[in-house]
Order: sequence, then structure tokens, then C-alpha cells
Amino acid sequence: MNVLVIEDNESVCSMIEMFFSKEKINGEYVHDGVQGYNRYKEGQWDLLIIDWMLPGMDGVTICRKIREEGDSIPIIMLTAKDSESDQVLGLEMGADDYVTKPFSPLALMARIKAITRRVRTGSQEKPEKGLLETQLFKISKEKREVYLNGDPVTNLTPKEFELLYYFAQHPKQVFTREQLLDRVWGYQFYGDERTVDVHIKRLRKKIGTDNQPFFHTVWGVGYKFDETIQANED
Repeated sequence: MNVLVIEDNESVCSMIEMFFSKEKINGEYVHDGVQGYNRYKEGQWDLLIIDWMLPGMDGVTICRKIREEGDSIPIIMLTAKDSESDQVLGLEMGADDYVTKPFSPLALMARIKAITRRVRTGSQEKPEKGLLETQLFKISKEKREVYLNGDPVTNLTPKEFELLYYFAQHPKQVFTREQLLDRVWGYQFYGDERTVDVHIKRLRKKIGTDNQPFFHTVWGVGYKFDETIQANED
């Protein structure tokens, strides 16, 4: 696995490099935002780890530019900002996950493994078939393809794809945020349930309409996926 780390703190890079070596992950380290973005454009990467605060170009801008270009490569943000609004902003710009500094290297590795495991092989709770068809959707787990009413949906991030796929496997079933974090993200995401809200909001914007958001809020509980009902108080 090839990972590009854009982080200006060399001590953090050294710590990450040590753990990458143990996990046999190939890492490349760039300490400037502009240089990091250019290196991303030049190489072939399986994952990006981007610091929020960078000289030259900040991490949120890099993330936004990558998503605007249509690349769905997994992105983990590193941030010393711990306010909910900052974390939500990073997710809304297209990050799949984030780790707040100071962080445990083991926690970062858990994030990396959870994301890459699903991108490469799908959830460990493997579906009966690689192709899932609903009333309006056709979703290929192996090809990472989504069709809505026969038209391709090409702008989903890896985590958005996984969330849609999981919901489509369980139509009309209500899930709490904690359940979704555990089953889609694949690890305990303590204190960050707003992550689910942000991804639901992005999916509604990308594939839903005002009359049919597909993802419906069940107040006081969580969310459910239903193609047969239209929006009400969501």
C-alpha cells in the first residue's frame, strides 16, 4: 500500500513512518501543502493522510480540490482542531475520516486498516452477492459502481459508497449512529456521532432530491434508507 502523508511536523512524520515500517506500508512524506498537492498529482496512491494546518496550502483546501476533480481516493485528516464545527468542515470537504492531535499511532493504524480493508475487499460482513439491486439502485461491490435509475453515480467517496451499500442491504431498517459507526466505519468512534450526520447530508445532496432524500431521519433514534416514501419532516 502506498500512502502519501502531507504533514509539516517532522516528529509526527517520524512516528508515522515507524509504524508504517512495522505494517509494511510504503509512505512518502511531504511537509508543504502546495508540494504535497503536486506530489499527489504525480503519483499513484492508495490513501492520503493530510494535516489540516500546512504551509503553502491548508489541508482542507487540498481535500476540497481533490474531490472537485472527481477523485474518490480515501483521505484521513490530521487536525489539532477539536471543535465539532471544524471536524464537520473537514468531512464536508470530502475527508473520509479524521484523527485529532495528539493521537495514538495505534488509533491512526486502526483508521487506515478500516478504510483500506473496505476499499479493497469490501466489508468483512460480506454480502451474499457482489451485485445489489434495489427498486432504483444497482450497486456493484466489486467494481465500486453505483447506478441510480440506470445513470452512473461517480462522485461518491469510499465512505459514502460503503454507507449507501450498507443501507441498501437493509432497506427500511432503522440504525442508530453508534451502530452505523461500528458497522460501516468498523471501529469505535467515540464522541463523534456527528460524522454520520455529515455523511448522510452529503449522500442526500449527491443522490437525493427535495422530494426523495432516500435517507430518512427517525427522530430520537437514527436513520433509515427507504426508496418508497418521500420527504416529510426530514
